Amino acid sequence: MSATRISFKGKDRKGFAREIKKEVNHYFKANNLSKKANSRMVIKTVILLTIYFGAYGLIISGAFGLWSMAFFCFLMGIGMAGIGFSVSHDALHGAYSSNKYVNKILGYTFDLLGANGYIWKITHNIIHHTYTNIYEHDEDLEVAEFIRLSPNAEHKTVHRVQHILAFIAYGFATLFWVFIKDYKYFLQSSLGPYEDKSHPAAEWVTLIITKLLYYGYMLVLPAILLPITWWQLAIGFLIVHFTAGIILGVIFQLAHVVEGTDHPTENEEGNIENAWMIHQLETTSNFAHNNHLLCWYIGGLNYQIEHHLFPKICSIHYPEISSIVRRVANEYDIPYNYHPTLGIAIKSHYRTLKKFGQPGYSH
Repeated sequence: MSATRISFKGKDRKGFAREIKKEVNHYFKANNLSKKANSRMVIKTVILLTIYFGAYGLIISGAFGLWSMAFFCFLMGIGMAGIGFSVSHDALHGAYSSNKYVNKILGYTFDLLGANGYIWKITHNIIHHTYTNIYEHDEDLEVAEFIRLSPNAEHKTVHRVQHILAFIAYGFATLFWVFIKDYKYFLQSSLGPYEDKSHPAAEWVTLIITKLLYYGYMLVLPAILLPITWWQLAIGFLIVHFTAGIILGVIFQLAHVVEGTDHPTENEEGNIENAWMIHQLETTSNFAHNNHLLCWYIGGLNYQIEHHLFPKICSIHYPEISSIVRRVANEYDIPYNYHPTLGIAIKSHYRTLKKFGQPGYSH
C-alpha cells in the first residue's frame, strides 16, 4: 500500500451529500428511532454468539463422535463469519451502541475469533473506507500476489487462472489472519497513508494476550481434553476456518470487485476528482436485498452503499434507509450499483476476476 495521502477534491453535485444526510436524519427523527442497535440486533447478537460458542461447547464436552464434531466445526465457521459480519463489524465502527464501552466490549468478539480489532480499525475503518477501490491505498484489494483485484495492478501470468484460485484462497483468509496478517501489520513500518506507524504498548499487550487466548481454547484445550489425534484436531480447525474464510472472503468481495463498480486513480495532483460520498457510490455495490435470511446473517454487507455512506449507523437499519439512498442517488444521477440475488453477484465477481486476469486489461 502506498504511504502517500490523496484527497477528494471533486464537487458535491448540487449538494448531494447534504441532501442525503438530511433525508436519512429525517427518517430517524420522524420515526423516533435511534441510529444504533435495537432489540432485533441484540437478539441476533445472542443467536450468533450461541451458534459459535455453543458448537464449541458441544465439541469440547467430548460427548460426540468425530463426524458430529466435524459438523459442529462447520457450525462454528458459520457462527464465526456471522459474528464478524453482524457484531464485531458494527461494534468496531462504533455503530452498535452510543456507549463507547459497549462498542469496545463487543469489539473484542473480533479478537476472540483470532483476529485483532485494533489493526482492523486502521486497515478497514480508516484505509478501506477512505480509499475504496483505489489501488495501492485500499488494503482490501491486496488479498494475495496471485489475485488481481484491481485493473490498475500489475498483471502476472498466474492471474489468468485467478477466477479459480481466488475462491480457494478465500477459504484460507481467516487462517492467514490468525497466524500472519495481524503480526505483519503490527511489525511493518508503513500502513496505508501512515509512515513509520507506531502502535501503543497496550495494543501490543492486547494482541499477545488475545492471540494466546485464541490458540489456547481452539488448539491447546481440545488437544488436552478430547480423545483425538493431532491430525484430527487440525482437520477440525481447518473446517472452522475454511468455512468462515469462504463466507467472509466471497461476501466482502461482492461489495466492490464486481461489474459496475469503478476503480479510479488519482490525477497528477494526487487527488480523486469526485467528492468522497459520490466516490463511495461509484466504487460500491449492493446485492440480494430480498433475501431476508442473508440480510439477517451478513448484517450490512449486502447494503455496502449505505454502510460506506453511514458507517456509524447500525446495520440493522440499512434495509429501511436503502430506499432513501437509492431515491436520492437517482435524483442526482449518481449510480446505485445493485445485483438482485446472491448468485448473480457471485457470477459478476467471477466474471470480473476473469476479466482482470486477462493480460493487457487495465482500467
